[in-house]
Formats: sequence, structure tokens, C-alpha cells
Amino acid sequence: MRTAYSVETVRAAERELMARLPEGALMQRAAAGLAVVCADVLERVYGSRVVLLVGSGDNGGDALYAGARLARRGAGVRAVLLAPGRAHAGGLAALRRAGGSVVEAGDEGAVALVERADLVVDGIVGIGGKGGLREAAVPLAEAARRGRGAVVAVDLPSGVDADTGEVRGAAVRADVTVTFGAYKPGLLIDPGREYAGVVRFVDIGLSMRGSGSGAGEAAAEALQHVDVARLLPVPGAESDKYRRGVVGVAAGSARYPGAAVLAVGGALRGGAGAVRYVGPAGGAVLARYPETLVSERGPSRAGRVQAWVVGPGAGDDAATVGEVLAADVPVLIDADGLRLAEVGDVRGRGARGVPTLMTPHAGEAAALLGVEREEVESGRLAAARELAARYGAAVLLKGSTTVVAEAGGGGAVRVNPTGTPWLATAGSGDVLSGLGGSLLAAGLSALDAGSVGAYLHGLAGRFAAEGAPVSAEDVAGRIPEAWRSVVRG
Repeated sequence: MRTAYSVETVRAAERELMARLPEGALMQRAAAGLAVVCADVLERVYGSRVVLLVGSGDNGGDALYAGARLARRGAGVRAVLLAPGRAHAGGLAALRRAGGSVVEAGDEGAVALVERADLVVDGIVGIGGKGGLREAAVPLAEAARRGRGAVVAVDLPSGVDADTGEVRGAAVRADVTVTFGAYKPGLLIDPGREYAGVVRFVDIGLSMRGSGSGAGEAAAEALQHVDVARLLPVPGAESDKYRRGVVGVAAGSARYPGAAVLAVGGALRGGAGAVRYVGPAGGAVLARYPETLVSERGPSRAGRVQAWVVGPGAGDDAATVGEVLAADVPVLIDADGLRLAEVGDVRGRGARGVPTLMTPHAGEAAALLGVEREEVESGRLAAARELAARYGAAVLLKGSTTVVAEAGGGGAVRVNPTGTPWLATAGSGDVLSGLGGSLLAAGLSALDAGSVGAYLHGLAGRFAAEGAPVSAEDVAGRIPEAWRSVVRG
């Protein structure tokens, strides 16, 4: 599992390690790793033109020491200083000894220097920076973006919030980000993830889970194949369709019968032994999936289930949503169900110890929180946690970065690393809701069901798309392939 830590936790771990090392040793480790990645990006170091954008912090020092290493290998290295009187003295001296040169950000020609570089190293602001770039740095960041060379960010693109991924103003867009010691949440969560490009990790010896004061809980984590494979439900020799779990799907309406079909399609491929469908689209569901158990008697009389999915295409059927929320089994609430579910009913389920998973997209989350959609999009981590706290439910916030927050909003937020922009298509969320509900019925916790469901759904989307538009039904059909790819590693 890839884990990311808050700035506070990383700083504590750094202080603990530096107390045991000779002065400057930690920065030299970071600079050495940075220089290796820069050399890989350049491919040919000798004769290349490298420009360092250097602020007043320690990551400016990392950039200077890395630049010195590249200069000793024959690169022409120039540092553009944004705070000349506060640049890292040791790094500056090392660069000059290696043959590098220095200009100031306000000097004539500094912008053109960045545009002509083969490689630009962003060492403007470290992980403690807040808000967008300062005015003097903006022309340099814009020059790096339109220039000919690759951009490598030191630890985090300048202007990106390390703890949240938020970008409040101008920021550097990197092709590669070299992060030291631990991943930061802002590298995993959009919009910060988009600004980071390819993330390369450099181990500098930090202990994030040890017994010392630097140890701390992860702020965000991203499942990998091995983690998902461990969580997937696997039938045993004594399993039958009921022991494997039965998921109920209360979805669809006369206006939106397709939502029911797609949710059932996702549920049938999610590991539960059987799917019960309740709603007005029974004929359409049976025509596509004859193995579905269809009932016309309402959720409370449909038969025993281990979990419910409610809401996709439900229209204004608040009675069905309320009936499902009264059941003493886990529930996944999606789409119209989110609008129709009362906060007190959802929180009451948590008080009874029954897991609930809510799966809004950004627009739905904004409506529930009473804010603008843009606020959710720019602060996905905060929005997911706030919803999880308000409703006492796990929250899967869909979007460019899908995040899953635990009920109550505490603990590490799961960040989904799979997916493709082609998944932004009508009905894709219905498939995900059925898949997640099936995993709930198979016995996964709400956090795990949401995380595993999003992971498989994202992989299925990639397999279905292969660079071309896809339908939600295409995505549902590739879930078994995604499952097999995870199990096989």
C-alpha cells in the first residue's frame, strides 16, 4: 500500500533523523536522489542546459546541491534565485565550486533562460508552502511550462498544498516530481496530482511508523494490486449462493430503467452469490440478467439480503429509500438516494453499528454540503471528510481522484489510483454502486468495499477504453478481467 503523510508528521520524522546524522547529511541524501532522477530525465547530462528555480527554503538547497552534482558531470547549470539574500549558503557555494552560475529572478533574460533550458528544477517552495506562487515566481513557472525542457519538482510542485492537493493560485506544473522519505497527500489527490506528473520516490531513511516521535498515522493511502487481492471475497468449498452473500438493489424508475440494469450488472460481478432486485424496472432487468431474483413487494418483503444498494435512477421515491435505511444490514446510497436520505436516518444506522457507504460525485456532494461544486473539486479531501463526519457514514467521493473517507471522517483517506477520464460517462456510477454493494454483501467493510470497488471499476474502465470512448455497459463487462488481473498480480 502506498501511504502518504502530513507535513507535520514528515517534519517530525525529519527532525528525529537529523538528530542522529551529521549536519547536512539528510539534504545530501535528498540531493543525490534528485540528481539521479534529473540525469535519467535528461538521458545525456554532458552539455545539457539545466536551470534551477531556487527559493529560500531547504528544497532550494536540495536543488542547488543536485545542480552541483550535474555540473560536475558536464551540464551547464544556472540557478535563478528568487530570494538572493536567503538562498541556502552551502548549496550556493557547492554550485559555484562545481562551475555553476547564478542570476536573480528579476534580472533581464531570466525568463528566456528558463524557456531555453533542457531541464528546469523547481526548488521554489517546500512542502510547508501555503497558497499559490508569489508574484515574482509566476513568470518563471509560466516560462517553464511553455519552454522546451522537462520540469522536475523538488518534493512537491511549488504552489500545491502538500496536505490536501489544493492549488490556490498559480503553481508549477511538473513532468516529474521527486519526493523524499514519504509520499505527501497532495501528490495523490487532484488537482495536485495532475500538477505533479510522474512521481519518483527517493528513500532518505525516514521512519514513518517507528516508535520514535516522528512516527505517525498516514493521512492518505492508495491500495495496490496486492492489497486489493487480499481483500477480494473468495468462495470456499462449502459456499453456496446464500453463504456468499445476497445484495439487494432498489433502483430505477419508469423514467430511468437503465440505472437499475446497470446497477444490477455491477452487482452480479462483485463477488456476492445472488442479486435481488426491487423496483419498477424488473422486466428490463430480467431481459438483460435472467439470473436476478426480482421482487415486486418492496425492500422489506423482498427476502433476506446481506446488503442493499439504493438510489440509482430512483427519481423521487423517498419511501423506498427510507425503507432500505430501516433495514438492519449495510447500505450503499447513490444518486437520487443521496438527495432523498435524511441525515438523521443515516446517522442512526451508524449508531446501531450498521455500515453505510455514500457514493456522491462532486455535484451531489456540493448539494449535500451546501457549497459550490468548485469548492468540492478544489478540496476533495476536506469535502469527503466533512460528509463522512456529518452523516456518520463512509463516503466515496467520485471524480478525477476518487477518495474514500471512513465514517466520522477520521483516519486515513483512501485514494484510488486506477481509472481513466473515459469513465466520465452516463451510467458508470450506477455500475460502481452495484459493484460496491455486492462487496458489502460479501462481508467487506464500508471503507474496503468502497476502495476495492473503485479500484476494480477504474481498472475495468481502463481495459474497456484503451484510448477510446466506452459505455457503462462496456465497463461492467470488463470487471471480471479487472478482478483476474488483480488476483494474478
